[in-house]
Amino acid sequence: MRKMAMTMLRALPTQASAARCVPAAKSPVLAIRCIPAPASKAFSSGVANFPNGKALRCGLVSSRCTSSLGRQRLSVSSAAATDVQEETHEYQAEVHRMMDMIVNSLYSNREVFLRELVSNGSDALDKMRFEGLTDRAAFETGEELEMRIKADKDNHTITIEDTGIGMTKEELLDSLGTIARSGTAKFAEKVKQTKGDAQLIGQFGVGFYSSFLVADRVTVQSKSNSSDKTWLWESAAGSHSFKVREDDSGEPLKRGTRVTLYLKEDAYELADEKKLQDLIKQYSEFIQFPIRLWSTKQEQEKVLDEEATKRKQDAADAKAKEEGKEDAEAVEPVMRTTSKSSQEWQIQNDSKPLWTRPPREVSGEEYDAFFKQTFKEFLEPLAHSHFNVEGTIEFTAMLFVPGMAPFEQQDAMARSRNIKLFVKRVFISDEFDEDLMPRYLSFIKGVVDSSDLPLNVSREILQESRVVRVIKRQLVKRSLDMLREVSERPAEGDKRSDYSTFWESFGRNLKLGCIEDSANRKVLSELLRFPSSQTGDDMTSLKEYTSRMKEGQKDIFYMAADSLDAASSAPFVERLVQRDYEVLYLTEPIDEVAIQNLADYDDKKFVDVSREGIDLGTDDQDTKKAEEQTEQLKSLTDFMAKVLGDKVEKVVVSQRLADSPCALVTSKFGYSANMERIMKTQAMGDSRAMEYMRGRRTLEVNPDHPVIASLKARYDEHGDGDEDAEAMTELLYETSLLTSGFSVESPKEFANRIYGMMSGVSSGNGASRSQRKQSKQSRGPAVDPEILGADPKDPWN
Repeated sequence: MRKMAMTMLRALPTQASAARCVPAAKSPVLAIRCIPAPASKAFSSGVANFPNGKALRCGLVSSRCTSSLGRQRLSVSSAAATDVQEETHEYQAEVHRMMDMIVNSLYSNREVFLRELVSNGSDALDKMRFEGLTDRAAFETGEELEMRIKADKDNHTITIEDTGIGMTKEELLDSLGTIARSGTAKFAEKVKQTKGDAQLIGQFGVGFYSSFLVADRVTVQSKSNSSDKTWLWESAAGSHSFKVREDDSGEPLKRGTRVTLYLKEDAYELADEKKLQDLIKQYSEFIQFPIRLWSTKQEQEKVLDEEATKRKQDAADAKAKEEGKEDAEAVEPVMRTTSKSSQEWQIQNDSKPLWTRPPREVSGEEYDAFFKQTFKEFLEPLAHSHFNVEGTIEFTAMLFVPGMAPFEQQDAMARSRNIKLFVKRVFISDEFDEDLMPRYLSFIKGVVDSSDLPLNVSREILQESRVVRVIKRQLVKRSLDMLREVSERPAEGDKRSDYSTFWESFGRNLKLGCIEDSANRKVLSELLRFPSSQTGDDMTSLKEYTSRMKEGQKDIFYMAADSLDAASSAPFVERLVQRDYEVLYLTEPIDEVAIQNLADYDDKKFVDVSREGIDLGTDDQDTKKAEEQTEQLKSLTDFMAKVLGDKVEKVVVSQRLADSPCALVTSKFGYSANMERIMKTQAMGDSRAMEYMRGRRTLEVNPDHPVIASLKARYDEHGDGDEDAEAMTELLYETSLLTSGFSVESPKEFANRIYGMMSGVSSGNGASRSQRKQSKQSRGPAVDPEILGADPKDPWN
């Protein structure tokens, strides 16, 4: 099409008075801008004549051109035509739908209304405090900076009042009449410009509208120092309008704001002082200004018990008459204790945010008390870390290592709720554990306070960002530093060390970290503890293990089993222990996977002693002896491999066995016996993957064991086809399955072989199976007994 257009251009008249047509854009529909000369006859009628007889019809005003060249269409604009006008429009919104979205979509928990209103009140108080610092005359209307909350059960209302900066009529219209306009954010920018310091909470300008989560109608009375009048703002849920008028309620304010919520029918239970007290404790306990709640107080007082006093007096008078005396003297009045109810304003946030103080000013007792109170614990923490991070991202945190594991530890990793997130001392949520801490450190408890967190408007979702990653990295680093400090503490006397207590409760978590946190594996490896062949039930670290390694030892040996006894009695460790090599015992299901993910420690690889290819550091003499034994037993190992078939890959002479006759060794790749056992127990295990990952098995025989020597002698005597030799081979294989950590493939056949051996020992004087068979054949066929008639002389007949 572009070629066609250029042909048209060349065909246009070339006189000085001719119009100039220039391609305007690269497009499938080519636009051509035509600039006509005033005296051009070719364009006077709007038609351009081409030599080939084709015509280009142009409209100078509309700048639309139609060509008769096929179906192609060209757009031509004239210089006389004006440029296209561009208009800018603002987005419009349906207010009632916007309000409905704010009320019913931003917040999933309606109880946050109190958090939002208290935060607004705190901001108003902080603005007043800041203004008072610059103008002391601002406090002439009252120096108290506080909030008061009152519930009215009878009228189903909740009132939140503050003595903050208040609002004029214009500010009411500006702040409450414009959705998502944050007066706090605007004030914070002003403070920033003046290099002031104000701990303001609000960000988005929609927190106030959370009132309609629980209220049908909301009124706001506000009085500012800038105005002599108190103004009233009023709106209803579902309404897209509001009213503002001068307050004539008869309850004037000196300064500040009073928000009254007229509760919905399904929210009447919120008009209860105990419920409000719990919500304040949960969300706003650490607000810097006092929060007073109109509460009922029970007091005990002594009052005169007239009836009891009268009875006591009558008894004394009667006794006096019996003694011939006149009325007795007045008795001491009887008092009784009664409970008296009174109502008063009680402070609800007397707890101070410990993390806002410098660490050097906080005592250990204060940390312990804070930990117990905040996390409902009864034991002191094993360690704590209190730190501030400053720079492009600023936050404060306090982390604690609990003194014991929770009783329901099997569910501890589901959602721990151990990290409490605050924004400028306002509690936001304790459901961000996975965002701020990796799963393996879910047992760490603590608080994080930051104003840089990227929260969504409802403050219920922590958005993924670089800030979150930086905070998470710092929390992980400080947590691991705490654990390292605990691991270095010495034990006191006969008491267990603090790290032994920690490891018993949370050791599996750190092993999980070796699997999931590749960035911190080196640090985590220093914190691991395992029993070993030299420590028994006690634990040893990898650093201690390497310090005890024999000269020339290149690898760290480990044996994985389901218990300490099974690991220590496994045939694979016999020769290693005999030669004074230390072997780590991995007795928990997660241990082997954790070690495999570590791969090495201090440039020394981890080696599974149940796998083939283990290097025992043998010398030339041991190597020569092994070659001789292999040659001597070659015929037997070939025979055994033939009998066992595809059950094993091969049968070889072992260098790792000392007391056991044989053992089944797995290949370097694939599941070990321990891992195979673990995978079989998985509820959702895949049998196909299990078969694919099964390691190849090699039967290793001990050339110095009497059983192998006996089998060798029998094979040499009878050769191939001997049933007893074959039975012994099968039995050796099945027993090695058990001692090596595998399960017997056919328990019934294994039991029958044991029963056959037992019956042979008990009835055949230890004769072999073939000898017993030959003895049975030599006795000839069995003879049926002769049946005789009854003896007539038998006295019993």
